[in-house]
Amino acid sequence: MAFKIKKDDIKRFRNDYDNRRDSHVIENTVTKNGVRNASFNWHAIKDNDPHFSIDVKTGDVADQKQSGRCWMFAALNTMRHEMQQKFNLPDNFELSQSYQFFWDKFEKANYFYENVLKTAHKATDSRKVAWLMAEPQNDGGQWDMLCALIEKYGVMPKSAMPESFNSNNSRGIDSVLNNKLRHDAVILRKMINEDHADQSELDAKRTAMLNEVYRMLAYAFGEPSTHFDFEYRTKKDNEFHRDTNLTPQEFFKKYVGWNLDDYVSIIQAPTADKKYHQTYTIDMLGNVVGGRQIKHLNLPMDEFKELAIEQLKHGESVWFGSDVVQYSETKLGIMALNTYDYSALFDMDLDMTKAEALDYGQSMMDHAMVLTGVDIVNGKPTKWKVENSWGNKVGHKGYFVMSDAWMDKYCYQIVINKKYLSDKLKKAQAQDPIVLKPWDPMGTLA
Repeated sequence: MAFKIKKDDIKRFRNDYDNRRDSHVIENTVTKNGVRNASFNWHAIKDNDPHFSIDVKTGDVADQKQSGRCWMFAALNTMRHEMQQKFNLPDNFELSQSYQFFWDKFEKANYFYENVLKTAHKATDSRKVAWLMAEPQNDGGQWDMLCALIEKYGVMPKSAMPESFNSNNSRGIDSVLNNKLRHDAVILRKMINEDHADQSELDAKRTAMLNEVYRMLAYAFGEPSTHFDFEYRTKKDNEFHRDTNLTPQEFFKKYVGWNLDDYVSIIQAPTADKKYHQTYTIDMLGNVVGGRQIKHLNLPMDEFKELAIEQLKHGESVWFGSDVVQYSETKLGIMALNTYDYSALFDMDLDMTKAEALDYGQSMMDHAMVLTGVDIVNGKPTKWKVENSWGNKVGHKGYFVMSDAWMDKYCYQIVINKKYLSDKLKKAQAQDPIVLKPWDPMGTLA
C-alpha cells in the first residue's frame, strides 16, 4: 500500500520545528548565507595549515579555465615537474593542453562511432545505447586515455599550440560536436539495420564523418602543427635555448622521456563487487580505438597511501582522482571532512561509508589533481599537498591542503610508477582485468 503524506503529519512536523529553540535562528542564518557558509567550521583552517614534511619542487599552477580538462592538466603537470628540474625551465613552463584536447576529441569521435556500430542492433532504449547517446563525448578522461593520446600523437610545449577561446570555454564546441555525433549515429545505425551496408560502405561513411569532425576541431582549436621549434630561457642563468623542427613524438622522447608503460592506475574502491588485488577495466570506455586499455588495480587504503608516499619521497609527484566537491573550500584551498558540518547544522545523521556512497551515487571521481607533498607525523600521513589546475587565485597560490581523513573517504585513484610496487603487487597488476559495466563509478571521467 502506498504511503501518503497526511495533513496531520505536516501539522506534527510544524509543531516539531516550532518547538526547537534554535529553529528560527538557524533558518535566518541559512536563508541569508546558504547551507555551505552556514555550516563552515573555522577550525578546519587551523587544522590544515599548508606545511609539509615532504614537498616536491613544482612551478606555477596552471588554469584549465571553463573546461573539463583536469585529467590532462594533472597528467601533463606531473611530466613538466620533472622537466623543469631536469632542464632548468622557468616556473611558468607548461605542456600544451590544447594539443591533447584536439586529438582527444577527434579520437573520442571515432571511439563513439565504434561503439555505435557495436550496439547498432540494440534498441535505442536499451541501457547501453541510452548511456552511449546521453553524452557521446565530453571533456573528461582518465590517465590511461592520456597515455593512449601521447603514445600516438606525442606532446608539445604550450608555446607551440597555445590556448584558444574554445579550449578555455569548451561548452559551445562540446554541444555542437555532440549534436553531430548523435546525428551521425542515426545514419550509421540505419546503414546497418535498414540498408544492410557492407564494411566498405560503413568505413567510407565513417571516414567522411571523421573528416568533418577534424574540420570542426581545427576551426575551434586551431590545426595542430606537425613540426615546431622549442625555445626557452633557463630559470637560473637566463641562457637561451632553441631546438628546431621537432615533431611532437620527438619532443616527448627527448624532453619528457617517460616509458608510459611504467605508470599504472591504482584505485581504492571498497565496494563488495570489487576484490582487492584484482584488476578491472570498463566496457565502452576509452578514446583511441586500438590504443591503451584502461586498467585499474584495486588496493586497500593503507597500501594505496603507502605507494603515494613512496613516490613522493623519491621526488615524484602523483596524479590522483577524487570527488573534489565534497567538503571542499575552494577559496581557502581546504579539503577536509570537518570543513562543513552539515549533520550538526541540520541535526541529523548524514554519514555514509565510502562503499555506500559509491553504490548509491552519493560520490564518485569527478576531478583529477596532483599530490606534490605529504606531512608525516610519527610515521603516519596527516595531510597532503595538492596542486590544482584552477589558477593561482584559489587556495595557497593554487595549492590545496587535503586532510588524510578526506583522502580516505573521497580519493579513488592514483598513478604510480611500477618500480614502487612490490613483486606481489606487480603480479597482481599484470592480471587480465575484469570488465565492469559502462556506468560503473570507477568508469567516471575526471
